[in-house]
Amino acid sequence: QVQLVESGGGLVQPGGSLRLSCAASGFTFSNYAMRWYRQAPGKERELVAAISSGGVTKYAESVKGRFTVSRDDAKNTVYLQMNTLKPEDTAVYYCNRGLRVFDLTSQTDYWGQGTQVTVSS
Repeated sequence: QVQLVESGGGLVQPGGSLRLSCAASGFTFSNYAMRWYRQAPGKERELVAAISSGGVTKYAESVKGRFTVSRDDAKNTVYLQMNTLKPEDTAVYYCNRGLRVFDLTSQTDYWGQGTQVTVSS
């Protein structure tokens, strides 16, 4: 029932920008925090950014000041605007449903299929 579909990845040069989108369905989107993770070959999965149901945001230190996470509850979509991209940003980026507001028992193991971001000259 829960479905998350990422889009917007691609190949860009260092210093370029991309905007990722995650379209959600099968649940009341506005009640949930949403998160972006990424994973590069040989590396652990890394939390990149998160946004609460109320719009409070958090970022990994490596992307702070360059990436911006936002949400549009009317469209059931969460975005990740990525600016000043670096080769070390190359990874598969995944959308993940976070906690439901005021509910620490809510299920968080829902993921999208991922979208590839490659930053190279």
